[in-house]
Amino acid sequence: MKTREVNIINQGLEDEMEVWGYQPCLWKRILVGVGAVFSGGLLLLLLYWLPEWGVKGTCTHTSLRDAHTLLLRTTDEFKQWFRAKIHVMSALGKKPFDSLDLQSTDQLPNGDADHGISAVCEEHHGKFRQPFQIHYFTHHSTKYYWSDVIQNFELYKGLEDVKVSCASIHSDHSPGLSKTLQDYRRLFFGENEIAVRVPSLFKLLIKEVLNPFYIFQLFSVILWSAEDYYYYATAIVFMSVISIATSLYTIKKQYVMLHDMVATHSVVRVSVRRGSKDIEQAMSTDLVPGDVIIMPANGMIMPCDAVLIHGTCIVNESMLTGESVPVTKTSLASSGEEAARSFNMEEHKRHTLFCGTHVIQTRFYAGELVEAVVVRTGFSTEKGQLVRSILHPKPTDFKLYRDAYLFLLCLVGVAAIGFIYTIILSIMNKVPAKTIIIESLDIITITVPPALPAAMTAGIVYAQRRLKRVGIFCISPQRINMCGQLNLVCFDKTGTLTEDGLDLWGVQTAEDGGFSPPEADAAKESLVNTEFVACMASCHSLTKIEGELSGDPLDLKMFSATGWILEEPTEEETALHNPIMPTVVRPPKHSLPEANQNNPLTHNMELSEISSCEIGIVRQFPFSSTLQRMSVVVRRLGEKHMNAYLKGAPEVVASLCKQHTVPQSFTETLETYTRQGFRVIALAHRQLESKLSWHKVQSLSRDLIETNMEFLGLIIMQNKIKEETAGVLRELRQANIRTLMVTGDNMLTAISVALDCGMIRAHEKVIIADAAPPKDFHPASITWHYTENPAQTNKDNQTVEIKLEDGVYDNRVTQQEQSYHFAVTGRAFAVITEHFPQLVQKLVLRATVFARMAPDQKTQLVEVMQSIDYTVGMCGDGANDCGALKRAHSGISLSELEASVASPFTSTTPNISCVPNLIREGRAALITSFCVFKFMALYSIIQYLSVTLLYSILSNLGDFQFLFIDIAIILIIAFTMSLNPAWKELVWHRPPSSLISGRLLCSVLTQILTCMVFQVLAFLLVRQQSWYETWTPQSDACNVSRSSLSLSRNVTSPHDHKNIKNYENTTLFYVSCFQYLAVAIIFSKGKPFRQPSYKNWPFMLSCIGLYTFVLFIMLYPVPAIDSFLEIVCVPHDWRVTLVIIIVVNAAVSFMLEILILDIIWRRLVFRCNQGVNRPTEPLSADTPQEANDRWASSFLSWLFCRRNKPPRVRYMNLALELQDDADWPPRPSTVTYASDLQSHITAPL
Repeated sequence: MKTREVNIINQGLEDEMEVWGYQPCLWKRILVGVGAVFSGGLLLLLLYWLPEWGVKGTCTHTSLRDAHTLLLRTTDEFKQWFRAKIHVMSALGKKPFDSLDLQSTDQLPNGDADHGISAVCEEHHGKFRQPFQIHYFTHHSTKYYWSDVIQNFELYKGLEDVKVSCASIHSDHSPGLSKTLQDYRRLFFGENEIAVRVPSLFKLLIKEVLNPFYIFQLFSVILWSAEDYYYYATAIVFMSVISIATSLYTIKKQYVMLHDMVATHSVVRVSVRRGSKDIEQAMSTDLVPGDVIIMPANGMIMPCDAVLIHGTCIVNESMLTGESVPVTKTSLASSGEEAARSFNMEEHKRHTLFCGTHVIQTRFYAGELVEAVVVRTGFSTEKGQLVRSILHPKPTDFKLYRDAYLFLLCLVGVAAIGFIYTIILSIMNKVPAKTIIIESLDIITITVPPALPAAMTAGIVYAQRRLKRVGIFCISPQRINMCGQLNLVCFDKTGTLTEDGLDLWGVQTAEDGGFSPPEADAAKESLVNTEFVACMASCHSLTKIEGELSGDPLDLKMFSATGWILEEPTEEETALHNPIMPTVVRPPKHSLPEANQNNPLTHNMELSEISSCEIGIVRQFPFSSTLQRMSVVVRRLGEKHMNAYLKGAPEVVASLCKQHTVPQSFTETLETYTRQGFRVIALAHRQLESKLSWHKVQSLSRDLIETNMEFLGLIIMQNKIKEETAGVLRELRQANIRTLMVTGDNMLTAISVALDCGMIRAHEKVIIADAAPPKDFHPASITWHYTENPAQTNKDNQTVEIKLEDGVYDNRVTQQEQSYHFAVTGRAFAVITEHFPQLVQKLVLRATVFARMAPDQKTQLVEVMQSIDYTVGMCGDGANDCGALKRAHSGISLSELEASVASPFTSTTPNISCVPNLIREGRAALITSFCVFKFMALYSIIQYLSVTLLYSILSNLGDFQFLFIDIAIILIIAFTMSLNPAWKELVWHRPPSSLISGRLLCSVLTQILTCMVFQVLAFLLVRQQSWYETWTPQSDACNVSRSSLSLSRNVTSPHDHKNIKNYENTTLFYVSCFQYLAVAIIFSKGKPFRQPSYKNWPFMLSCIGLYTFVLFIMLYPVPAIDSFLEIVCVPHDWRVTLVIIIVVNAAVSFMLEILILDIIWRRLVFRCNQGVNRPTEPLSADTPQEANDRWASSFLSWLFCRRNKPPRVRYMNLALELQDDADWPPRPSTVTYASDLQSHITAPL
């Protein structure tokens, strides 16, 4: 094929992939086989590491239909490659929802297949149908099947694939499936099992050992063994074995934990409906989409995703959502407008029982079992997708790791130079070929340190331990470094910034077109018989579990405030009575007038009063975050008609009520409460027609019930801010970390909380962006409301510092221009995203409050923030924040439950004080990673310099010298320098995010040059000494005189063929040992991100101990140690000279790092960055010092940062653009239309 078409699978989804088809090619395979033999298997390893090369190197391109092997590539920023093998299976149909009683030529449309049990097998027709050959492949626990219709592979998730309506689920699927049809569908959907296969240790070992890092180590060990460096090779093997064993243990443990987590529901016995009457027992692994299962009365752990078609269930969904509050699930609508809609699990989640959730109780009535239709099975379920995301996580995209690979490539480049240098030098000196090969390869193992990955991981492991001590648990350790770069944190409000529970502040009933005065006690005698209290007592989703009331905390507070009693029917009562035995609520006896209780003459009247107050809940419409309301249908005992009660967001409830029943002061009263931070809930009531029976009510849609209501009044709840909130937000603001609130609560309540906790300061304006979608030929519009400012005094004289990034562009501009915040509702956010895409980034740059946000909108907001280069943290209680917690760079769940599997971090502290702790540890871990990386890079270059110099005289470092440097110095230092704890406070600027930055590169390069200069100096100086000679075993520079030295030069004696023992080797060994220790101390930075190094006592003891030991053996030789390390004796004067060289070397290194980089760079280059785009200030007379600073600043600015270079990150560019935009922010009381974004049409509000 000339043109290679690119097919896309999972289009528009998170796991979208490009796919190409390939067929095996014989001649390519032969070539690869020959190459593998000649390369000693290295070619096969390369093809294993690079799937793209592996497929293209052994196969030829073909169409997807004819392919035997597929090449897959993700379309995200990681562009990961995968290979997949095509399998073939035989089936009697082409798709899982095909009906088996039709001829094979009749292809069914997706949604019109007969899914009932009328489907019969071929034997019924007396003939066998030719089976179809269906091609499929498996990728990340998911099967994809070939479709002739779309000429591509497609994924079958479940019942939603055929776009069934809610009504058709009732009509077509309620009888269940025949055994034949179930077996046929199982071919496509497989067994209903989230199979977390725990790999054998052997498989894990092979996979781990084939890691490029361990292959490189194996290569190094073979090379060192060939050089007879057995001790060092053994030490590396020992370290590798420990590393592999630790890694295998950790991976195996994670697999076992995950396996145990999903095994709770993997295999259970279930009752399955077969036809209208037959019910049989089956294993849950046999279930397929379309099966009907019977829910047992005592509950179960769901083995699949299923939708309720009969009855009610109470479910604990903490496994998925993190919220331990039981949720009531009701049956799917079978008639009305709701039933005509296509079934969607997200839209109909109040009727869906999710896999892994615990069904605590079921409600069933005589002749009616609680039944559910299976929608999804296995890895297609909600839990299956969660487990899949854990089994196959996306790689962590962090600049540090990308730069680390670039840096390693630079080291490989340096190694290549040494490699060529060694070969040329050895050939010129007529060195044997074997020695040339070994020594030239040896230079590569020196330049790329094998211990680098282990040393880099150490800092993260230590940070993880410290986090565990403060109650923060981490399931993704690599993200700890990301926390060090956070510059924006989104907070949920309820349960995160504010207390979880709400306290009832009071109630305000509606009377005669107005509001009555607020009442603190809803249980007052005067209110007992009112519709208002009846609504409070009955409009909820509470249930009794083991005698205890359980449910939403808000519902519990409201119900307990009434003092009423809830009674539920027993299992026996529901079974014995054909009419429904509803949940009943009634007031306690003592709440009736006392005279009635004590007077026997009025006893009958008392009973009638109690019965008239007793209310049976006939049907519930659960709370929907999309609709922002819930309702119930009830019947008072003794009354023929039913009533509907509604509660929800005040604006929503008022819109569903008859306008004359809503008090005229509704808007003003609501604003008064919400501005003070109260949470307000409105109640409404409606008397239903007396002709409505229980059965009719069960089939009515909520839209028919929730209309023409009568407004009853307001419930005012107090949501207190947690004690720690204000202090933490202040700390984050001082650290230049932006904070914003994302909540499902009312806009004005959210703004009030933001003001109270300091997220918005008193003198700052709040602009509400109220967007409306297009309607009646009017384009979409945004109305900009400016809220009243409580503190407008001295406004013109105040200034605010806009802190952007790392101190750059902190222009002081007037408050009039910059001290404003946008506040956006979920509805407005959806309209702006769709109709005003140009404004989205401008808006979110200064938006602080996002109210009435749906869970998916929270995730969308995080993505928008990431698109303008913010490093985003999300802190929530896990209830409806799972998507955002997973999407953010760093998600912190305040829930202790298993649901926090969705979040990389989980805090056992139920407040936001964990956020600064996490950022502090992240910054410390990030700086530690930089320190270790710089140290390991310098270690390899210092050793590379020593070996390169020694190669010039055909010498090398000895086996035990290598061993001493690599084990005693490098490993001890690398692992102890990572132990510095985090600095106690968050400073204003963030640590660098890149290894390839001017400051870090300058630091590394200056140290490399310094070390090189002093090593070359020592190497040349020792050869100039009067006592110097070519060392022989008879040489004794310590004791013999010059004359005897000169005489002994001509004496020939047996010489070590490796030429380890010589004066150059000894000199460079001493100098390099002190260089390793000097750069370790220089790079082990403390403030402002880590505690000072002197508080890291293991590191200090290691450095002092090593300094003392090396200095001691240098000044006072110990024959045994000299013999062990293959050091030769040098005169005392030369030892003193070496001490001077070492001291000067250390002093120069310290001066360059601290004086030049930490002081001059920060003062001048950093300041020149700040000066970019600053407004021109009037010139004044400069002092000579200021003039010098300005000159130096200009020079370094020109040298390093190129004047007027725009900022790298998008949000900074955007901020600078908006500073010059006279029309931003929009003026008060203006409207922006989608048709013309440039014009602002003034409209009175």
